[in-house]
Amino acid sequence: MLLGPTASGKTALALKAAKMVPCEVISIDSALVYKKMNIGTAKPTKEELEQVPHHLIDIIEPTEAYSTASFVSDCERLVKEIRARGRLPIIVGGTMLYAKALREGLSELPTSTPEVRDKIGNLLKEKGLSFLYEALKKVDPDSARRLSPNDTQRISRALEVYDLSGRPLTSFFGEAKGTELNIPTFALFPEDRKELHRRIALRFEQMLGNGFLDEVRSLKEIPGLTKDHSSIRCVGYRQAWDYLDGLTSFDEFKEAGIAATRQLAKRQITWLRSMKDVTLLNGTSQENENTFLEACRLAAT
Repeated sequence: MLLGPTASGKTALALKAAKMVPCEVISIDSALVYKKMNIGTAKPTKEELEQVPHHLIDIIEPTEAYSTASFVSDCERLVKEIRARGRLPIIVGGTMLYAKALREGLSELPTSTPEVRDKIGNLLKEKGLSFLYEALKKVDPDSARRLSPNDTQRISRALEVYDLSGRPLTSFFGEAKGTELNIPTFALFPEDRKELHRRIALRFEQMLGNGFLDEVRSLKEIPGLTKDHSSIRCVGYRQAWDYLDGLTSFDEFKEAGIAATRQLAKRQITWLRSMKDVTLLNGTSQENENTFLEACRLAAT
């Protein structure tokens, strides 16, 4: 498994491995599952997808939902199928909640009820998301630290868990049921934050040049899709949606999109710091490449 913050070079490194060993790539990215969302998610290009088989990309519509449990189930199945074909599964991406669940298993979280769901939903409507986020900080600061203040779905779910159990969501992590997979984990861990921020800004500019706003305009035409759907909460999309609605200027949109991407990278790095048994690739680009490619070569033999 190859993890890392956004814009750290994960896809490029995985494709180099694909040239060296017979493998297939499993995406561990909660944004790449959506169809019609290519530019803003930095989805691999058609040419890159043709180099090696990819999985869990373009599997649902933007109006649909995809859970952590669905990912773990799909990933476990795919790993077995790929290994049965005599190929090496390489799991690549940056959705750290998925990675944690895959490595440590899923917790038996309490099932929500209509009453609790309505209670949290009414608070959201009456007092806003910032109120819910501040409430989460008080009862589950660890979850609040790892979540974006704009992540309505996960903030609401964390508060539902606390309301149902009287326990923070993070307290259930140690009770997770393990998965059957045994996959070494590597992580691109950029120590030069200025360089990472430069790459984030550059990639955002490139996305704009490639037609990101036109992509969001097309999404706005999908019946039933709103900016409250999980798909539009992906970094950059919410900011673009607000700009196209006339709520912000172009410069404000661009600044907010880059800032949100930086915040995502910061949260991803926080997750990586907390993970155990992870080989951090924080040397030069060549050193990182050599370490990961050698591990792939050994795993494929």
